[in-house]
Parts: sequence; C-alpha cells; structure tokens
Amino acid sequence: MANNKAVPPRPMPRLYLATPVVEDPSALAAALGETLAAADIAAVLLRLKPVDQRTLITRVKALAPMIQAKGAAVLLDGNVELVARSGADGAHLTGIAAMEDALSSLKPDRIAGVGGLTTRHDSMSAGEAGADYVLFGEPDANGQRPSIAAIAERLQWWAELFEPPCVGFAGSRQEAHEFATAGADFVLVGDFIWTDSRGPAVALAEVQQTVRQAFEAASGKVAAEQE
Repeated sequence: MANNKAVPPRPMPRLYLATPVVEDPSALAAALGETLAAADIAAVLLRLKPVDQRTLITRVKALAPMIQAKGAAVLLDGNVELVARSGADGAHLTGIAAMEDALSSLKPDRIAGVGGLTTRHDSMSAGEAGADYVLFGEPDANGQRPSIAAIAERLQWWAELFEPPCVGFAGSRQEAHEFATAGADFVLVGDFIWTDSRGPAVALAEVQQTVRQAFEAASGKVAAEQE
C-alpha cells in the first residue's frame, strides 16, 4: 500500500494592518484601540510622514506600547535606524538591497520583512538572505500593481515551496479573500480599512470574517482531495 501522508493543515491567515501615513499620532491612537480589538492582528506597519528623527521616534513611542499591548508587533515602514531607539519590533524594507543593508542592525532580535520583489529570483534571494516574510502585490513607486491573478499565483507558488511566511497586499475585501484562498500566511490591509465610511473597526472585522470563510473553504477542499 502506498503511504500517502496528508499535508498538515496550515493555520488560518492573520491580518497585518498598515496605518495611514502618521503625522498626528494622537488622532490615530484614538481609533487604534477599537480597531485592534476588532480582528486578529499579527502586526501593524507604521507608515511615518518624513520629518526629523527625534520627532519620528516620539511618534512611534506614542503608538507602539498600545499596539504591543494588544499582542501585535510594531514594524516601521523603512526607518531601520529608528527601530531600536523607538521600541519597534522590526522594519519592512523594499527591495533586496535595502534588506541586505538592514539585516545586520535588525537580526537576530528584530523582524526584517521585505517587499518590492518583482521576480521569483528576487523572492528566493530574500528568503535565503533571512527575510522573516516576503510581501507580494504592493504598488510600486508609480502606483502600479500586478494583476490579482498574478499576485495569487505568486503567493500559491511561495506557500507550496518555501518556509518563510508570505504576505499578500490586499487593496479590497475581495482581494483579501483571493489571497487567503491562495495560501497567504498573512494578509496586509491598509487604506481601504481607514477610508471605510463605517469606520476602520467595522471594515477590519468584515475582512477578518472574509479571510476566515476563504480559509475554511480552501481547507475543506484540500481535506476532500486527500480522502
């Protein structure tokens, strides 16, 4: 008899929340508490408006403790040199070169995630270099993105072959569904959460439900195929 081992079930994808560009941390803090309580948030990406380093550190310190108290990691969008001094848990880098430059200051104690990976070779190079996650699908400098089908295909390819987690950048609830189905370990959501007229907590809870439904449907399909 053939010994066909069942593939271990993968965990449900978790959400990775990108903030609006932060200029006034008190305004964001007022909404963050309820928003973080609305879903299972693994990490928050702090996007900071450029200003002097002292002010940037102050802004991170105003937000990081409340985020971390909810069990979410705090990552800075770039600004690697501020991670240790601000109390952040790591940084998100764009491109292989930026990640390689940042590794010595982030590893082994802090998170180094990377996006801007336009080719499969770049993605594999990032994983081999020690990236804690790879992000697929975010807009480039010109605001252009691959097709949703192409992003889903890249996520599926990575999830099936490589160990480091993959993150899908979702620009809508439907995209979150597609990427959770494709095998993303995390789904990054941002602007469409904060601009929802019902408020970010409602929008985030809705995305959480969508991701759960997509995951359960995909898991049920895998289980049926293994029977």
